Amino acid sequence: MAPSRQRPRWTVITGAALAVLLLWYNFPGNVTRRQHIAPVDWSQARQYYPPETIKPLPTGHPRRPIPPVQASMASFQHPSATDPRRDQVQRVFERSWNAYKDEAWGQDELNPASGGGKETYGGWAATMVDALDTLWIMGMKDEFDSAAEFILDINFRNTTASAINLFEINIRHLGGLLSAHDLSGRADLLGKAVELGDMLYMAFDTPNGLPGFWFNFEEALDGTQRAGENDAPAAPASMCLEFTRLSQLTGDAKYFSAADRVTRFLARIQRDTSLPGLWPVEMDFRNELASSSRFYSIGAGADSLYEYLPKMHALLGGVDEKFQVMYTLASKQIQQTLLFRPMLPDNEDILFLGNAQTHEFSPGVTRDYQSQHLTCFAGGMFGLGGKLFEEKGDLELGERLARGCGWAYSQFPSGVMPEMFGFFGCPSLEVCEWDEERWRHRTDRATPKGWRQIKDPRYLLRPEAVESIFLLYRMTGHEDLRDLAWEMFLGMVGSTETELAYSGIANVMKDKVTEKLDTMDSFWMAETLKYFYLLFSTPDTLSLDEWVLNTEAHPFRRPG
Repeated sequence: MAPSRQRPRWTVITGAALAVLLLWYNFPGNVTRRQHIAPVDWSQARQYYPPETIKPLPTGHPRRPIPPVQASMASFQHPSATDPRRDQVQRVFERSWNAYKDEAWGQDELNPASGGGKETYGGWAATMVDALDTLWIMGMKDEFDSAAEFILDINFRNTTASAINLFEINIRHLGGLLSAHDLSGRADLLGKAVELGDMLYMAFDTPNGLPGFWFNFEEALDGTQRAGENDAPAAPASMCLEFTRLSQLTGDAKYFSAADRVTRFLARIQRDTSLPGLWPVEMDFRNELASSSRFYSIGAGADSLYEYLPKMHALLGGVDEKFQVMYTLASKQIQQTLLFRPMLPDNEDILFLGNAQTHEFSPGVTRDYQSQHLTCFAGGMFGLGGKLFEEKGDLELGERLARGCGWAYSQFPSGVMPEMFGFFGCPSLEVCEWDEERWRHRTDRATPKGWRQIKDPRYLLRPEAVESIFLLYRMTGHEDLRDLAWEMFLGMVGSTETELAYSGIANVMKDKVTEKLDTMDSFWMAETLKYFYLLFSTPDTLSLDEWVLNTEAHPFRRPG
C-alpha cells in the first residue's frame, strides 16, 4: 500500500475534522524541529508504564493449512522468462538512485528538479534505507553494500528533530532494515533494526500502553507521553507487521506484544462503531473509544489498518484467528457501504471505493462518491484476503478494483491519475444509464468525460495502483495486467522526468510538459519501481507464498 506519505495519504471527506488528517501527510517531512537532543540508549531508557505482562508470539498450527497465494506456475504465460520490459524499469531506478547518490547522499530525499536534498524524516537517510532492499532485489550488490555501510553508522539516538512521525519511521526505516536483513542474511542489519525498534518501542510507554501519533523524545524521557484523542487509526495500527517480524527474528516478544495491544483494542470495538465492521478515520486511543467521528474511508488515515489484516494472518502462519475475523467483518461492510460503480459514458466495468458518513440524530448512511489514489491498494488487499480465506468473490473484486485504477491512469493526458477525484455514482454495482445532462452540471468543468471533479490534481509518484496490479497478476497469472501496468509506467516516466530524476507533478490534466513539484518521495524507489520490476520478473521472484510485503513494499520472509 501505499502514502504518504510526505505522502499525502489522507484527504478530506467533508468537514474540518478530516482536513486535519490531510496535514499529516502534507506536513513537510512529518517532523518537528527544535533542538539537538542528547544521545539516548533507548534500550536502557526508563519505562514509566512498563507492561504487566508480555504476550508471547502465537505458536502451534492453524485449524487449516494456509492456501497458496500465488497462482500455479501453469497459470503464467512465460513462467521461466524475464520480460525484457524489466530492463527499462531498472534503468529508471538506476537513474533515480544515481541522482540521489550524486545530489543528496545521506539526506532523506532528493530535490529532483532543483538538485540537492532535504531532511524530512529525522535526517536518517530515508531514501537510502527505504531503497536498500530494492538494490538487493535488482542485483545491485555493490550499491547495496555501500549504502548498508552508511546506514550502519546512522545514530538513531541523535537527531535535530524533537519528534518523529511514528508510522513513517516504522514502515520506512524499520521495515527497510528488516527486509534488507531477510534478503541478505546480514546480522548487522538486524542489529540496526533492533536499535531502531527499541526506540520506537518506547512510544508505547503510555498509561494505557497505546502510542501517540508523534513520538516526542522529551516526553518519552520524562514520562509524559499520552495516546491521542483524535488520531488516525492507520498510524498505531500499522506497527503490527514490523514489530511482529522483529519479534520473530530476535525471539523477544515485547515488540509483538506492544503492537498487539493496539490490535486487541481495535478488535474489541469493531462491532460497536457507528458503522459496524469499520473504524472511523479519527479515534480516541487515549480513552479507547471510537470517538465522535462519523467519517469512514479506507483511504488516508485508515488504509494500512485494513491492509495489514490479511498480511498479519500470513506472517503469523494463520495461528491468530482474530485477523481473519477482523478482515471478514471489514470486507463485508466495505463492500456494502464504500464500494461504488461510477456513471460512465461507455459503461466500462469500473469500481472504486468512496467514503461514508453516519449521523448522530438520524439513521442511515450518507455515501460520498469521492475517491483517492491511496485507495488503489485495496485491490491487492481484497485479492490477498480472497486467497488466504478462500473467498473467491473477494479475489474477483480485487481484480476489478485493480483494473479500475489502471483505467484511471489512461483517462488523463499525462498518463497518470490524480490524488483525489469524484464521480456520479450508480444506484448499485450494476451498470447504469449515462446521464449527459447531469454530468454537464458538474462543479469541475475541466474533468474528462464521466468524472465529476478532480479535487487534487497532483500525482506524487505513488505506488498503490501498480501495487495491486502486481499482486493480482501474481494471484491470477492474467498476462494482460502486465500490459496495463506497462502503459501506466510509460505515462509515469513521460510526465515526471526531470534533468536529474523524476518528480511529482502539479496537475495530471496537463500534457507531457508538466509542472514539477520538486519532490521525489522515498517510496518512488522503495515501492513504485520495485513493484514494476517484480511485475516483469519471473513469478518465482519473491513468491507471495514465501514473502509478505509491508505497506512500504518491504518483503518479510514468512516463517515455516
